[in-house]
Amino acid sequence: MMSRNTRTTLLAAAVLVGVLGCKATSPSAHADGTPTAGKSLQLGTLAFKPCTLSSPFSREALEAQCTTLQVPEDRANPQGRKIGLNIALLTPEKEGEVQPDPVFFLAGGPGQAAVATYPQVDAAFREVRKHRNVVLVDQRGTGESNLLSCPAYDGDDMSATAMQAAAASCATQLSQKADLRFYTTTEAVTDLDAVRQAMGVAQINLVGVSYGTRVAQQYAMRHPQATRSIVLDSVVPNSLQLGNIFARNLDDALALQFAQCTNAPACKDKLGDPRAELDALLAKLRAQPVTVRYRDSATGQSREDVLRAESVAGLVRMYAYMPAAAALLPKLIHEANAGRYEELMALAQMMQDDMKDAMAMGMQLSVVCSEDADSFAAATASSDAGTVLGDQMAQGLGAMCAAWPKGSAPADFHKPLAGNVPALVLEGEFDPVTPPRYGEEVVKTLGKGRLFVLRGQGHNVIGAGCMPKLFGQFIDTADAKALDGACLDKLNYVPPFTSFNGWEP
Repeated sequence: MMSRNTRTTLLAAAVLVGVLGCKATSPSAHADGTPTAGKSLQLGTLAFKPCTLSSPFSREALEAQCTTLQVPEDRANPQGRKIGLNIALLTPEKEGEVQPDPVFFLAGGPGQAAVATYPQVDAAFREVRKHRNVVLVDQRGTGESNLLSCPAYDGDDMSATAMQAAAASCATQLSQKADLRFYTTTEAVTDLDAVRQAMGVAQINLVGVSYGTRVAQQYAMRHPQATRSIVLDSVVPNSLQLGNIFARNLDDALALQFAQCTNAPACKDKLGDPRAELDALLAKLRAQPVTVRYRDSATGQSREDVLRAESVAGLVRMYAYMPAAAALLPKLIHEANAGRYEELMALAQMMQDDMKDAMAMGMQLSVVCSEDADSFAAATASSDAGTVLGDQMAQGLGAMCAAWPKGSAPADFHKPLAGNVPALVLEGEFDPVTPPRYGEEVVKTLGKGRLFVLRGQGHNVIGAGCMPKLFGQFIDTADAKALDGACLDKLNYVPPFTSFNGWEP
């Protein structure tokens, strides 16, 4: 639904994601179509069959069990359209005693599918999987649970009128397969509890990443007796309405990340002040986009395209999610300011190509327009002039939400989660979308909550350093305050690259 040159920037506006997209093979076969090995499994009323999960970002395929659960699209009309929820189950690698409370992984976005994204984070679940099942449910509207996606909008008109028209067109296309009012977080929470009940388990542990933390908090609010513990990685507070949080949060994170260069004499001498150079580059491209010939990363062929300020802003934002990638930004920006745009253009285009299928945009709009539309409308009245992103994202989303069918949310939807549910809350020091202050806000109302801020890390930190070990201990004990986090002190900062070969020795 976005033009090719600005689609990444606007897509990033709605993305609260920590793990970028990957794909799963068919739930009943290997990637080559041959049947998977293993025995079928019955849990409660759910009959699972062997399947294999794979990802281009993971070296090994994961043997799993897969099934579907039919649920009403509109629970007020149980005889109406049904949604087949796509479910995958990963059992402990070694046979033995399995604890009765499984772990549910909740993907980010909104718009990512749990089954497809999980293989990238499986290593962080290694301790957890020794004694517990891990359950993956594609949230309605994502993956293989009635996927809601639309073809990309290829126009160059990014006005509010054009974006509203694009959203209306997408909604019309999807209306043949879905009532878009019923693809919200609240409906997804009810689906999760239906899966829990069908499995015949009394309590579950919820692990949410980014947008998945909103789902986890809402589940704990609605089903406290069924919630044994929650892990909130890169948390979106219940009280937060998205609005135009993106521009200011990114600028704050860039200030911290770029300081790694300005505080290092070798980097500053070679590359200058990265923020000043970025501002100069964006101003230059806004005044006059440049045509760049570069080598396409997918084909290796020479290609020509137009580099615009929006493409650079989108690349900067997504690289800021991962400090290891952000370490390259000062060098890329400096080269582009010197008229050498090839590397920046190639990486911007590669990112756009990689992200184009990462989100179910229809589901994403159903969520954010039903739960945050008022804050987008308010944000368009103010400007974030001087920031990398400005207010274009909020304006674009506000325009799209004006045309999107909206569901309802409970009156207390944005009330902070409170009580004594055991909660492990994780934040990255350099997170450009869910900064550490969000975690501080969440734990204030959780008597058994504890926050860890991981040094030098970005968005989605559950796999960093010794965090998988601490995560496993928390799931075993449901006691975050007893964890010894001293091992996290070993985490360090990624030095900025001063050349394309790496940083200064």
